[in-house]
Amino acid sequence: MCFVRSTSVIRWLVVVPVTAILGALFSWLHVPAAWILAAIVASAGCAIYTEEELHVHPLVGNVARSMIAILAAAPIIAADPHQLLHFIVPGLIVAALTIGIGLAGGLILARSSAEISPETGITSMLPGGASLMPVIAQEVGADFRYVTLTQYLRVLCVAISLPLLVPLMDVPSGGVEHPAVFHSWQGYLTLIAIIIVGEPLGKLLRIPSPSILGPMILTILAAQFFSHPSALALPPEAKLVAFASIGWAAGGALSTTALKMFTKRLPATFVFIGVLMSSCALFAVPLHLWLGTSYFEAYLGTTPGGLETVLALADEFGAGPSVAALQVIRLISIVLVASYLPSIVRLLTRRR
Repeated sequence: MCFVRSTSVIRWLVVVPVTAILGALFSWLHVPAAWILAAIVASAGCAIYTEEELHVHPLVGNVARSMIAILAAAPIIAADPHQLLHFIVPGLIVAALTIGIGLAGGLILARSSAEISPETGITSMLPGGASLMPVIAQEVGADFRYVTLTQYLRVLCVAISLPLLVPLMDVPSGGVEHPAVFHSWQGYLTLIAIIIVGEPLGKLLRIPSPSILGPMILTILAAQFFSHPSALALPPEAKLVAFASIGWAAGGALSTTALKMFTKRLPATFVFIGVLMSSCALFAVPLHLWLGTSYFEAYLGTTPGGLETVLALADEFGAGPSVAALQVIRLISIVLVASYLPSIVRLLTRRR
């Protein structure tokens, strides 16, 4: 037992600095989801080389899940409630269409392979909320390794394609200044409290997906007591730890068998990503006519993932509030759907 512990410590002493080096390199190269991908590569390489899974300490995993929930609450806090109300109907329609494609794609994937459960197929194919899906996948009993790899492959495809497609669209003129981030000791104490009590409170209140919705709801409520929406923004270092923890959990659990399964499913995964992105591009056509926005803004609002890249491009080109509003509405919808996934799977797979 002592030897096993020492071996695990030695492996982490290798994985952590390798993650830091790769994360810095990928960030410098502007690779999307740089730190998550770096952690996956480092931990997966270690697990495969040593032929032994690399487990993240439960305490680190719990803290990381809460921080991911806090990050997910950020665009909701920043969005104007009136804007969310104005865009709620088109937002829900877009969410329903894209989630419907995700549910169908997930079930098709599950039926095509006995190794993939309906829960695994659906959580890997739900568009958006990539950082949340691995956490939710663990809660509903899905294979979070496959879910994480599939979700971030989609994010990578979306994030790489967006800058290439922007020159082909009619973008708004001008940009906006990046808002300042205000941190205070009250904000830091509030964040610590949310990380500690968010999940237990969610379980006590029987909220679905308590590890996500508990801290997320607490963050949104607590933000109302601060004058600036960024008062509860996580420090950059905390974000890196949260992202790296997701990557470590997915990569460290990779075995040769799991890697072979993922590789075997790659063609179907790429086909689905192509179908999803093409569908969103088509959805954006009537949406931009309905809302009176540019096609560029409508496409950003429907893009299935790569939220950070989407919001960065929207900010850079001075896009209107529709982008953030549509993405936030879909994010909330996806979290709710994923939270009730076991019931949805039973309903969809029930034999007539």
